[in-house]
Order: sequence, then structure tokens, then C-alpha cells
Amino acid sequence: MARLVAVTGATGFIGQALVSRLLEQGWRVRLLARRLPDFLPASSDALQIVPGDLADRPALDRLVAGVDAVAHLAGAIKARSAAEFMATNRDGVAELLDALQAQAPPTSPPRFVLLSSLAAREPGLSPYAASKRAGEEVLRVAAGALPWVALRAPVVYGPGDRETLRFFQVVRRGWAPVAGDGSGRLSAIYVDDLAQALVTVLEGEMPPADVYEIDDGQAAGYVMSDLARHAAAEFGVQVRKVGVPKVLLQGVAALQQGWDGLRRRPTMLSLSKINEIFHPDWLRHDRRLETLIPWRATTSLDAGIARTLEWYRQKAWL
Repeated sequence: MARLVAVTGATGFIGQALVSRLLEQGWRVRLLARRLPDFLPASSDALQIVPGDLADRPALDRLVAGVDAVAHLAGAIKARSAAEFMATNRDGVAELLDALQAQAPPTSPPRFVLLSSLAAREPGLSPYAASKRAGEEVLRVAAGALPWVALRAPVVYGPGDRETLRFFQVVRRGWAPVAGDGSGRLSAIYVDDLAQALVTVLEGEMPPADVYEIDDGQAAGYVMSDLARHAAAEFGVQVRKVGVPKVLLQGVAALQQGWDGLRRRPTMLSLSKINEIFHPDWLRHDRRLETLIPWRATTSLDAGIARTLEWYRQKAWL
């Protein structure tokens, strides 16, 4: 019988890419979701839905019952408070592990793969970064006999991503906004390459339990104007780089945070998010992963951006 994997965060754009890849490669997939994601077939023998969320312990028990592996992608990228970030990004890991370990001990313990973020390397920058580091630490301490791996992703882009969409919309108008003088460097990865890396860890020889960083193989990384340049070539426009001062973004963030607070909504562009945006080094530092698993990123930045923009056009997002 095909192996069974439990997946959280399947409705996000990374989750969609992962679930599609798992189904293509013969896995049975059980999702934790309030509803069937639109991108999936209405019926499939290989697909199960467990209605619920990370705070629903009975749902978590049903999700992990008898699985061969867990891919934990669910996480909060915006919240109203540090406590809300921790409730999802730290406590969600703990609850999922506890549900797994509450089962009768299987002959072969299921492997646990956590999708983390490079932000976890700098937990003092923001409540989000602190919560991602805390989730990693919970996994490290509480996994027990479960084989586990955490992958810290850099900027992830590709079809379905609404965050980079906003950047590309500005580029199409001829502008390339960058933080400060634009010298901060970052790593990136195309979503399908990240999905394949996750599948490789789920089904191949398991690396030693640890936290690993991942990217597209470009050791020097990029600056934001590199992304703008590749997108501008696809649009056939000339772009002008515009440095956005930190104090200006802080003012915008303060207004947005105050307004969202009045409406009791989480804020994406918060004051703490500005700290992340202006951090000068979001490059991948740890390059062990490719020496331990048979995986390499295959999508260059120009090819990935071209595919992403074509998908946006097909969906009338651009």
C-alpha cells in the first residue's frame, strides 16, 4: 500500500505545491483543513480531509493516526500579538508532536518534517522570528524517538504566491522598490524546488535530526533589484530603483498596525516586520543539505520568475 503522509498548511501556496507533488509521486495524503482546497480533485482515493486546525486536538489525533510521515507547513506569518505567533508557530508544533506520540508505538516511527524560515536564525528581530525559532526548539526537545528534520526556507516564490505578486505589480509599473540602499542580500527558492526537497526528505534516506537551510543553489544570493530586473525583462519595461527609507516604512507600519488593531485584525506590515525587511543578511549560510540527500534545485531565478509571471497572467492576477 502507498505510504500515508499527514500535511498541515495545505491551503498555502507552498502546501499546494507539496500536495500536488506528493500525489504525483504516489503518496496517500491526509490534510488538516477546514475545507477541500480548490486546487485538489473533488474525489480521490489517495486524498483524505480532516476538518480542523492546530488547536483542535481530536482533529490532530485523527490526522496523524497510522501515518508514515508528517509534513508540518502550517504557520502564522501575521498576528495581532507575540502570543498569537507563539500559539501557532510554537504550540502548534508541540500539539502535533504530542498527538503523534500518543499513538500506540508503531514498528517504524513516522518521520516529521517541519518547514521553518531563515527568520528563525534571528529570533531577536521580531515576534514572528522568535516564534519560528521556538517551534524549532520544541521539535528538537520534544521529538523523542521520532526521526525529524526542519528546513529553513528563504524567500519562496512561484505560482499562487500573493506576497511577491505585490512586488511584481509595482515592477510592471516601472519601479523597483528596495529597502534602504538596496544592498541587503537574500536567498530564494522556486516553490516547486522546495516542494521536491520536502518530498525527498519524506521518502528517502533521512538526514540526521537537525535544522537545515535551503535555497536555489545560488551561494551569493540576490538583492531585490535582481528580482526586479528579471521581472522587468519579462514585462518588457525599464525600471527605476527606488530606495525606501526605514523611517518612512516605520511610519506606514505604525499607521497600519494602529488601524488593524482597531479592527482587531492581524497586521502583515507591522513595526517588527520592518526589522526583518531591513536586516542586511538573509543569505543561506548552512549548505549541508545537498550533501545528505539526493536533491538539487533545478530552477534558476529567471526561469522561476518567468513561470510565475505566466501563471499570474493566466489567472488574471496581473
